[in-house]
Amino acid sequence: MPQKHADLFAAMGARLTIARNEIGFSQAAMAEAIGVSPRAYHSYEKGQRGMPVEALVAMGERFEVDVPWLLLGTKSIRAGHDFEALKHIESSLDQHLTDEGIRIKSEKRGAIVTRWYQSHVEGREVTDDDVHTWIELVRE
Repeated sequence: MPQKHADLFAAMGARLTIARNEIGFSQAAMAEAIGVSPRAYHSYEKGQRGMPVEALVAMGERFEVDVPWLLLGTKSIRAGHDFEALKHIESSLDQHLTDEGIRIKSEKRGAIVTRWYQSHVEGREVTDDDVHTWIELVRE
């Protein structure tokens, strides 16, 4: 797979993880809800392959997830979301991981972003200790 496709799939996989975690579904439950196999859905989140249009539309319609956001990271995951805050959280996490020389898989990055964004939505301040704890929870 060309690198450009790999980058697109990895980024989309991270956004799928964020959306699924926000909805509160397991990968298996999300796969069933949008009509794909659990194995296929897992490969989408891992960024190993692209998601079929039918599954994207099903996810968008059933859960009100913004399909352009899933595909390209534009707009926001749902109407009313603070897209600027989400971009800031993602860039802050990426900078921290780079500074510390920490490598984590995209779906695990998505889980951290989800926790951080949820804290933001709930008005809770996120400390460096919180971020370190979340990273340690997902590290291999």
